[in-house]
Amino acid sequence: MSTAEIPKAAEQSEDADPVRTTGGTPPAAARQKPVLLFSRARVTGRDQAVFITKLVVAAVLTGAGAFLALQDGLLFSAAGIVLLAAVYTHMVELQHQCLHHSAFTSPKPHRVVGVLLGLPLLVSYTHYRVRHLQHHKYLGTPQDSEFFGFDTRAPLTWGMLCRGAFDYRRLGIIAREVYRSWRGTWEYDAGDISDRRRREIIAEYRWAVVPVFAAVALAVAGYGGPVLELWLLPLLVAAPMHFFLELPEHILCDTEATDVLRNTRSIKGSWLSTWYTNGNNLHVEHHAAMTVAINRLRERHAEVTSMAKYVERGYPTFYLAVLREAARNSRVAGRQR
Repeated sequence: MSTAEIPKAAEQSEDADPVRTTGGTPPAAARQKPVLLFSRARVTGRDQAVFITKLVVAAVLTGAGAFLALQDGLLFSAAGIVLLAAVYTHMVELQHQCLHHSAFTSPKPHRVVGVLLGLPLLVSYTHYRVRHLQHHKYLGTPQDSEFFGFDTRAPLTWGMLCRGAFDYRRLGIIAREVYRSWRGTWEYDAGDISDRRRREIIAEYRWAVVPVFAAVALAVAGYGGPVLELWLLPLLVAAPMHFFLELPEHILCDTEATDVLRNTRSIKGSWLSTWYTNGNNLHVEHHAAMTVAINRLRERHAEVTSMAKYVERGYPTFYLAVLREAARNSRVAGRQR
């Protein structure tokens, strides 16, 4: 979409931003053209430093979670497991920035760091990257296919929310991908990819057996408790965390529209939610300029608020709208049965 086809934002402060939780008509300023939203920007040394700081914070929180998880008291151990699950989920959002090569000034570190960030939740960096870039390209069309396969176009019900939140089938899918990679029969199932990308994906799935075998070896050696507390239980807890973190992106938007101002949602959020989601709350901004460093998306939010159809001030209003929609659709489905 060219900038000539996009309305321009009105000049107004973020404090005066309107909130549209159900996709109301944007204000009159939406008929103008944007100034900044779709513009590109190179990753700077400062952007790289911000991302490295996020990595350090994630490492510190991982250490804190591990310390708590290994304590004898049930309360401390449970808190550590939840903290580790939250950090592992956060790492996938950091991995997402690496997918777009918007974390470092050089392309080379992105795959190395991205692979490591995906290890706790067994997320293949290159497989995720290929599918996710296709999602950006085909958003709003039948070819759209995200790596984490929740169908945002289907009616939202309690059953759909539960299946999405506790979709542990992904672990079985990963096991299948690993098996096919080692067997030499792995194939990409969502179009054509280069031989190089295919080799990278296969290599990553083959290397995924290392943490699994290490966990098994530690359990056999008598360290099954730490394996359970530091990895397996956080892995299970992280599944619903990750689902609800990514849910706001496109659900209840105009999913058949190809205009990012209609098919994507942004949430202004707090500094805490922006940090934890690694800017995933500013999702219209991200889709409009996906190679821009995440820490620089906030400056584009005023234009999104003026032009986009789905904008929220915070997460509570969004999740409340989701609960209402699920309840309504579930009642309708119940009456039909």
